[in-house]
Amino acid sequence: MVELSDFLIVAAILFSISMAGIFINRKNLIVLLMCIELMLLAVNINFVAFSHYLGDNSGQIFVFFILTVAAAEAAIGLALLVVLFRNRQTINVANLDQLKG
Repeated sequence: MVELSDFLIVAAILFSISMAGIFINRKNLIVLLMCIELMLLAVNINFVAFSHYLGDNSGQIFVFFILTVAAAEAAIGLALLVVLFRNRQTINVANLDQLKG
């Protein structure tokens, strides 16, 4: 039997891996987007775990809305990266200094 603490430990490990990925790799935008998506996945695991533990389906329904928004966000983010790569020939964050206001 899988307990609630097991799900929370897995979600905490995923969240900490994504935080480490953001702090270690600040140069590649694709890796940064993947780390943000991994953070969102860890939060979704928490929602589903608590929803199952409490016997309420509202957390699981909320996860479907989050996944829909995350898919749209990932598609828009990757489209912006393709346009940025075509214009600048790089996706290195350090070389994108002209985006500053």
